[in-house]
Amino acid sequence: MEDLGSVAWPPEPIRTERLVLREPETRDRAAFIELLASPEVHTYLGGPRPRDELECEMSGAPERWPGSFVVDLDGSMIGQILLRRATGDHRPAAAGKADLGYLFLPRAWGHGYAAEACAAALDWFADALPGEPVVLATQTANARSMRLAAKLGFTEVERCEAWGAEQWLGMWSPVTPSS
Repeated sequence: MEDLGSVAWPPEPIRTERLVLREPETRDRAAFIELLASPEVHTYLGGPRPRDELECEMSGAPERWPGSFVVDLDGSMIGQILLRRATGDHRPAAAGKADLGYLFLPRAWGHGYAAEACAAALDWFADALPGEPVVLATQTANARSMRLAAKLGFTEVERCEAWGAEQWLGMWSPVTPSS
């Protein structure tokens, strides 16, 4: 993955009705470790990382880079939104496009937070890089992620076999006002 190019980073925090999308902070370390070590979160992502390795690797503040947003609910991290350029190594249709990824702690599932946060991130992206499409990849077996992709307006571009499972690639294009 590559960065987003000339986008000014970090942006001002993005506020929705219930959430704040912001840069990672030191106080988010424990939530990041929980997120990356969670078997539930990583069911369709190749499995969790060992907690002891994460504790060693993330000795201080979580890594900050353009396109990485913490999803904050009432002052606590509940997830992460990622926007990075896809290299297209296993998905040629995605090459060079921004790729939306998201991870949420299981206690945040089922409340609409992912849809709210992803929609806000896509709105920010459409303002920052007008007219650029965004891709999203997920396993077809991940019903929650497939529903979220549809809710956000992603349309199927291709399917392929990778990592021992069928993968789905969708694309989202920002709505541009008609002349």
